[in-house]
Amino acid sequence: MPPTYRIGQIVPSSNVTMETEVPALLRAREAVAPERFTFHSSRMRMTRVTPEQLRAMDAESDRCAVELSDARMDVIGYACLVAVMATGPGYHREAERRLHGRTAENGAPAPVVTSAGALVAGLQTLGARRIAMVTPYLRPLARTVVGYLAEEGIEVLDHAALEIADNLDVAAHDPAKLPGIAKGLAHTDADAVVLSACVQLPSLSAVEEAEQLLGKPVVSASICTTHQLLRALGLPAFAPGAGRLLSGEYA
Repeated sequence: MPPTYRIGQIVPSSNVTMETEVPALLRAREAVAPERFTFHSSRMRMTRVTPEQLRAMDAESDRCAVELSDARMDVIGYACLVAVMATGPGYHREAERRLHGRTAENGAPAPVVTSAGALVAGLQTLGARRIAMVTPYLRPLARTVVGYLAEEGIEVLDHAALEIADNLDVAAHDPAKLPGIAKGLAHTDADAVVLSACVQLPSLSAVEEAEQLLGKPVVSASICTTHQLLRALGLPAFAPGAGRLLSGEYA
């Protein structure tokens, strides 16, 4: 029997995309690799993407990590990029250490990947020092993401802030529009393009089209998170149909 891995996800209560795209990526991988995956979530209350709700939501992440560890996860993903980045530079490292510590205290230690840290790691894996980026956030939060990436040595040459405050409206945004939005950015000198710097903004179906249109690597927060989840499990980090990062070149 092939091994089966339990993937835990700490998600905002209104998030529906992370629980769609990460399983889709790993199901595609199952078609070409022996490993199997199951998916399990714990939720933090959040409906509007505002600094106040993000702070309150992040305070619930410890509870979620403990709940998931009750079910003995093999790895846990924290699926809210902007909540982590809005807390301060480098916070993804602290969050990953703290949440891993909660699972260890509960007798079921599991590595923890944040989508914020995964985006940084994915871009570093590609060697991308300059990027263009699409976000669904209000402008102040989008600037926070730009500043966070700058602290990690990644320059955002241009970005789009779609200014969608309601998190369900973020999930309802048509991914087919994203390649055109990305093309409108100043991306010529970028090493890579982030088609969705948010695990709630759906983009998976548009990533390969965007790579062809823009002629350079295109990633999303979900793709980078999947890449890092697989690496945390010690598995080759690849999945079909998800662009350059998960092509197998960086497995």
